[in-house]
Amino acid sequence: MGRRDATPTVAADPVLTDLTPDQRLRRLELTVTRRLDGLLHGERLGLLPGPGSEPAGSREYRPGEDEVRRMDWSVTARTTVPHVREVDADRELTTWLLVDASPSMEYGTAELDKRELAVAAVATVGFLTAGPGNRLGAQVLTSYGLRRVPARAGRAHLFGLLRALLAAPRAGEIPDDGPRTSPTTGLGDALAEVRRVAHRRGLVVVVSDFLDGLPDDARLPAAWERHLRQLTVRHQVLAIEVSDPRELELPDVGLITLVDPETGERREVWTGDRRLRERYAAAAAAQRTQVRQALRRAGVTHLALRTDRDWTVDIVRHVHAQRRLAAAAAPSHRGGTA
Repeated sequence: MGRRDATPTVAADPVLTDLTPDQRLRRLELTVTRRLDGLLHGERLGLLPGPGSEPAGSREYRPGEDEVRRMDWSVTARTTVPHVREVDADRELTTWLLVDASPSMEYGTAELDKRELAVAAVATVGFLTAGPGNRLGAQVLTSYGLRRVPARAGRAHLFGLLRALLAAPRAGEIPDDGPRTSPTTGLGDALAEVRRVAHRRGLVVVVSDFLDGLPDDARLPAAWERHLRQLTVRHQVLAIEVSDPRELELPDVGLITLVDPETGERREVWTGDRRLRERYAAAAAAQRTQVRQALRRAGVTHLALRTDRDWTVDIVRHVHAQRRLAAAAAPSHRGGTA
């Protein structure tokens, strides 16, 4: 489908698409720091590695100071003196982003299109994971191939990445550096590239509609599922699924022309047919279920965002849910065997 025609309006508070790139970045930064950072009490999104995980020896247990779940039972049994495990803190975090900027992400019937919502999600991850020594790198999947942004630290780097995402060519546009000669890369190949460059354990965030590579037979795995599962072996992986309400149901508005954003194929559809709308809604729901099941099988954390909802609220709810799960799982780590 193509994007809706823009209707000029006079509004005191313009939407994101009405702003210049720099104004959009400033709006996103204010949204994240005021609405998210305050609600999250300054914690890093609640989705990142904990205070440490790399073994760094043991030391004697200090009553009232150390947690029982960190007891090193093997050393305790050997020395008959209680010991706790020490770990090297993950103070410096490397986050790798895979951002889908393919033509299917250009569709939108609400305040934002899917690609603009993807930029908002990237801004959220970037602002909330920013810190001394933390680095952010990205792979941007476009119709002309894969654009690579090396992992670097700093606010200027983050803003440069966001500007690049906002300026990424849309369908039919030629990139500033000319057309790409490499073949178009699918989501699975892009995930494999992230795995190749993400050497150090960290966070991988994939922002996409995940429609690429979905088989017609729901019993078969998606083309990108295996690559996503391989990333979870070493990294914490967050999959941000972006969708638009008109992808889930058709409105009763008479005759419309549907356009495939990937191929340009057009088809006229009479939306006054109730049975057609019901079949469309059922097929769309089955497709989203297929995506959710594939993400679950891959073992990633799943966050769903929609262009017609408040994305900041959805992110906060997701973080709170992750914290509750982490708190519920904490007691299971206590105790152990000698």
